[in-house]
Amino acid sequence: MIELLKKVYGFSELDDDTLSIIEELLHPATFQKNDRLCNEGELGDKMFIIESGEIAVLKAVEDGDQLEVSTLGPGDIAGEMGLFGQRIRSASLEARSECKVWTLNYDLFEGLLEHHGVVGKGLLSYLSGKLARETSLVAKLMAKDLEKGLRVAFFHTSPYRNDLYGQKNQHNYAMHFFTPRLTLNTVPLAAGFQVIVVSANDNLDGEIIDELHALGVEMIALRCAGFNNVDIEACERHGISVARVPAYSPYSVAEHAVALMMALNRRTHRAHNRIREGNFSLDGLVGFDMHGRTAGVIGTGKIGSALLEILHGFGCRLLAYNRSTQQDLVDRLGVQYVDFNTLLRESDIISLNAPLTPETHHMIDSVAIRKMKTGAMLINTARGGLVDTEALIEGLKKGKIGFAGLDVYEEEADYFYKDFSDSVITDDLLARLTTFNNVMITSHQGSLTDIAQGNIADTTLANIREFELGKRGHELTNAVSLNK
Repeated sequence: MIELLKKVYGFSELDDDTLSIIEELLHPATFQKNDRLCNEGELGDKMFIIESGEIAVLKAVEDGDQLEVSTLGPGDIAGEMGLFGQRIRSASLEARSECKVWTLNYDLFEGLLEHHGVVGKGLLSYLSGKLARETSLVAKLMAKDLEKGLRVAFFHTSPYRNDLYGQKNQHNYAMHFFTPRLTLNTVPLAAGFQVIVVSANDNLDGEIIDELHALGVEMIALRCAGFNNVDIEACERHGISVARVPAYSPYSVAEHAVALMMALNRRTHRAHNRIREGNFSLDGLVGFDMHGRTAGVIGTGKIGSALLEILHGFGCRLLAYNRSTQQDLVDRLGVQYVDFNTLLRESDIISLNAPLTPETHHMIDSVAIRKMKTGAMLINTARGGLVDTEALIEGLKKGKIGFAGLDVYEEEADYFYKDFSDSVITDDLLARLTTFNNVMITSHQGSLTDIAQGNIADTTLANIREFELGKRGHELTNAVSLNK
């Protein structure tokens, strides 16, 4: 079988180890003369590699007639777009003699790409060559298929989000949902899509942007506010439009920050576990009144402002650190804007609500922690990279930091949103954080409310709609660009 694969254009340059991996996923099938392998217009989720015999490629024309546009033989592949999800077959395949073929289905291929991206690149090189050889008739017929809806690929998906986007798909986009994150290994999955939708944990560095451009991707729709994971300069160089969701529900994240504060302060998570074991002791559960405490909020955008509103209701003294002063917060809530060091020094509770930029990366490091009050509470619902995790652990061990509530973690992409209950956490820093009884970690669920998720979906689809109607780059309402 490996010798056959070496004859297949697109696989011929792969090494024997990679070909062996592919070989294990192939299934044999035999067809007799005039048998149909697949029919135009039906859903397909597999490709065919021809070992022997001849297969005709048929396209429907007027009055139900079919035109034979090409003939395939040993070493050729067909139905390859079925590897990118359940797609409508653009042609029928009919055996012209007894044929032996090998099949590879989409589910197995998707799993293969997640760990062996070079396979996808091999296949895509074949596709580019094949498409260049198509006749003008086939090209027109293929273009007709594209009119069924703008093709949009979602990466790093989950069932509840997929259902939500499906319900809100009023413009009938041809949407496909990929479970893996976007990485260099999985980027071949973007082939055939004009638009991709990604999360804050997908990787869109310069190398991946180059690959996306080569695959024909024209727009990146971020279903989040942050864009520190995107090489914007590379996108602009290739003419790829980028849009984000600047606001979805600031209250959802702000309220989650307060939930972490209250759970840590009143030890409700520990009390709950005790009660379930029949232990009604109150030892070690003493908290403190929020009223009268000093809360420092770093970043007073929409989320930070909403958090200050809530903390004002608790009767906290409010400090803020931001690049600019919002006079409204000063006048209505009595917020005091102070410098960074003053906030660290005077705050009992510190909440991070700033974007991740080169300037804010590891803004909470060993130096910053030494300036904090002993026993201060640190809450981070923004971006994991704002905190130097090693310094945080040292601060917890020494008692300098009394509590830590984290909805984000700087290496979260490898763990968050996945189930590792039957596995070993090999990230030593994350594993160490989970051992502290004064640390609470949630899996980036700050925006996990019905209103927030609905707003994210609505804005993401609205951004895509603008692209579909012809807007590009900085013309998009929620564009991310070097000039905006």
